Amino acid sequence: MYRRVAIVTDSTACLPAQLTDQLGIEVVQIQVRIGDHTDDESRIPVPELVSAMRANVPVATIPPDPGAFFWTYNELAAQGVRSIVSIHVSSRQSATVEAARTAAAQVRVPVHVIDTQTCGMSIGYAVQAAAKVAEAGGNLERVLATAQRRFDRSTELIYVDTLEYLRRGGRIGAAAALVGGVLSMKPLLTMADGQITPLDKVIGADRALNRMLDIAIKRAGNDPVDVAVEHFDAEEKATRLLRKLRKGVPNVRQFMLTQVSSAIGAHVGPGALGITVSPV
Repeated sequence: MYRRVAIVTDSTACLPAQLTDQLGIEVVQIQVRIGDHTDDESRIPVPELVSAMRANVPVATIPPDPGAFFWTYNELAAQGVRSIVSIHVSSRQSATVEAARTAAAQVRVPVHVIDTQTCGMSIGYAVQAAAKVAEAGGNLERVLATAQRRFDRSTELIYVDTLEYLRRGGRIGAAAALVGGVLSMKPLLTMADGQITPLDKVIGADRALNRMLDIAIKRAGNDPVDVAVEHFDAEEKATRLLRKLRKGVPNVRQFMLTQVSSAIGAHVGPGALGITVSPV
């Protein structure tokens, strides 16, 4: 079907490839560097990244080059789209938005670059919703409004086993005050004003996860929502968390279990878990 509006995002949206292919969403890859090796994050095996992190091999993430966006936008223009909506990870966490804007200024169709001020499936659900509106023939204003409404209203809850990986990557934001606390103290984090900030502190991993679950259920309420459980090398715990959410959230349109992108995993570390609650 001919699309007047095309949707582009980056790989931190954590959407399964099958879904992006189905909805015609273009995904520009953030790169991950392990030691001296750099590649698109989709080509970095998660076990390789986890092993490197646990062995204290230097790991870093690199935003896409503007050229990657330029060729993606140009290809869409060649297909006849009239405008492009490019939806990305918080500019306070990555220079991805800056790269997208640099490329957008050089293409012949209007490109609307959106800084979501968030990450993970809060982006993913916004991208998915916008793509469905575009696929149905919705105009630019409807697509933009749909994406904006979804990421503005989404909640991103994050559990990490340790803040060390966030500290190493410089993504710790206001949560820096928690570094150096009691070893058994497990921080719960969220996204606020584009950066990772403290939400709560709980003693013990099980209690922390139960607290995150309680917060997610409360924020979901009785209204229609999409819910995602995200993890990095913690599928078993994520599956248990999803099972509890199925019982506790009464009005869910879509549940999703997904491993976060390697670029996010490189900062949150092995064992990290997240819950996204996105009102429909």
